[in-house]
Amino acid sequence: MIGAPPYTALASRVNPGRNTMSEIDAIRKLLSSKPRPVGWAERRARIDEVGSVWPVADDIELMGADLGGLAGEWSLAPGSDKARVLMYFHGGGYCSGSIKSHRRLVTEAGRAAKVRTLAVEYRLAPEHPFPAALEDAMSAWRFLRAQGYAPSHIAIGGDSAGGNLTATLIAALREQNERPACAWFVSPWTDLTMSGASLTIKDSVDPLIHKAYLEELAAAYVPHGTARKDPRVSPLFSDLTDFPPSLIQAGSHETLLDDAARFARALGEADVAVTLEVWPQMIHAWPLWNAHLEDGRRALAHAGVFMRRWVG
Repeated sequence: MIGAPPYTALASRVNPGRNTMSEIDAIRKLLSSKPRPVGWAERRARIDEVGSVWPVADDIELMGADLGGLAGEWSLAPGSDKARVLMYFHGGGYCSGSIKSHRRLVTEAGRAAKVRTLAVEYRLAPEHPFPAALEDAMSAWRFLRAQGYAPSHIAIGGDSAGGNLTATLIAALREQNERPACAWFVSPWTDLTMSGASLTIKDSVDPLIHKAYLEELAAAYVPHGTARKDPRVSPLFSDLTDFPPSLIQAGSHETLLDDAARFARALGEADVAVTLEVWPQMIHAWPLWNAHLEDGRRALAHAGVFMRRWVG
């Protein structure tokens, strides 16, 4: 499957929902209702605003967590197993995003997987460039292990830069002979050298992510003297041997489509059990809008089935 053309054969495996076009057009309208702010504080406020426009479901139990000085948040949906957990890293280009902006996505993912979730508030660039986020991700893993969770009972997931952080954490854990049960990637940003052709091919249909914007984010995150092809920065260039089973979900209308497709191919070439889903007409990190987007809910349902298969 990994050797198949990613934009056709794999895309045909996922059929869009009945209301796909009208719903995704409404999301596009929301995202384009205001221009992207210039300052980092303003950008962070904007992603929190659009990410939390639809609140968490009333039946979700939320509880703050202190991950050794790092903020986190537990969530639990009715009927979920407290003994199994999804640790989630939000997107935002390593420069924005938060527990708040991704709360609806994380909590509904936990419901779909029937597990507890732990959202992690890792430090952001440019105030805290690489390797701060990776250090925080490792601290969050150690926190879970100290809570008694076995690696086989932990899934790790993330969208965009959070997908990047998911992959780089797994590579770091492998050096310690530890490995989560599985990994879930949504629209992952895996190549900070920006060499994917879809950055150009899909530029006209992606309402969010453009090459100049990614260059700005990468410059803020990667310190001088660190190569952007460093596997700790761009996991596309990692040794992916012994990675856990992985699900990668991407939209056909996003510029990071090549980052997802090439990462899936690299995992497959490393003999990792990997599934790549390309969702027609979907944009970057579309499951964020699951409250009013059928294909967002369907993508989470797919991820839930995947995690239930492997976690524990």
